[in-house]
Amino acid sequence: MNSVAPTRARISIIGAGPGGLTCARILQRRGIAVTVYDRDPGPDARNQGGTLDLHADNGQIALREAGLLDEFFELARPEGQEMRQLDPVGTMTSHKVPEADEFFKPEIDRGQLRDLLLDSLQPGTVRWGQALDTTSGPADGPRQLHFTDGTTIETDLVIGADGAFSRVRPALSPAVPQYTGVSFLEARFSDVENRHPEIAELVGQGGAHAADGNRGLFAQRNSGDHIRVYIIQRVPVDWISQSGLTAGDTDAVRAQLLDEYKHWSPRMCRMITDNDGPYVDRPIFALPVPHTWEHNPTVTLLGDAAHLMPPLGVGVNLAMLDAGELAIALADSATVDDAIRTYEKTMLPRSTETARILEGGAEHLLSADIPDFGDHRDAQP
Repeated sequence: MNSVAPTRARISIIGAGPGGLTCARILQRRGIAVTVYDRDPGPDARNQGGTLDLHADNGQIALREAGLLDEFFELARPEGQEMRQLDPVGTMTSHKVPEADEFFKPEIDRGQLRDLLLDSLQPGTVRWGQALDTTSGPADGPRQLHFTDGTTIETDLVIGADGAFSRVRPALSPAVPQYTGVSFLEARFSDVENRHPEIAELVGQGGAHAADGNRGLFAQRNSGDHIRVYIIQRVPVDWISQSGLTAGDTDAVRAQLLDEYKHWSPRMCRMITDNDGPYVDRPIFALPVPHTWEHNPTVTLLGDAAHLMPPLGVGVNLAMLDAGELAIALADSATVDDAIRTYEKTMLPRSTETARILEGGAEHLLSADIPDFGDHRDAQP
């Protein structure tokens, strides 16, 4: 069949993360109908993860196209750009303090960003509780989306914005994410100024990193007087279960961590042991480099579904830039096929170049030098 015009196409975005919602928002601003499908039963079904920064040269560009940049700046925390480098004793070895008017990459909680995008969409845009199982149908369309609840819908364009373990990706590529050998264990702290003042003092208003070459910590302040700490180790992907534990076995996991960090000072170890509630296991995965695919006139990918990389400051920013460019291509092209070609002609080389730079970058998380920790997204798809 001939490719349809975007204004007449049934466009389906899989995944209501920042990338998928940004794409939907810009499409609607350009007068193009779209539906977003998400596996969560509702917008508040799970914690959306920690804080992230949106860069002036990618994430903020997408928000400008979405007409939401001013609202973003009202929520963002420019003071969150502060960065401290500590040694395992807790001595500060480097300190970057942002200028008062510096807005290159201010911080915002992921949940706040998601709410900003959700609230900007037309009512009913997001269909909650719709977990995609498979995609079928001929390459030139129409496509069928098969959901785990047994329902099927027909669509002219499938946009996979469904993260690391995308259910759309197999329609284009056999690639699967591979474990990098480095894992995060997340610890959360609440009411930090009153309940955890020493940790609050160590972290400051932004982030603090320390590592000894084999293990590390990265702490980052969130809004609402919260701090998240990422305990970084080079371990097997199933290291917790190999110990006969689960992440919820807080005391036992804590004891094992204290043994691993026994050469670190008690002051630093408070970021490991004084957490409120259980740990969250977040192993780091990445897609093979390069990750490309043969052009398909009815399916494409954006964000982590297209180019999952180590969390070194690019993930959400690239997802939102992808989303904006895809939406604009759809608005400016005669057919869906033309739009996908235009989008992928830019996105695939850019993501390949960035992925090559960051390949193996998970190891930098263990370096005593300051890595770029700009993007601490929720590791779930």
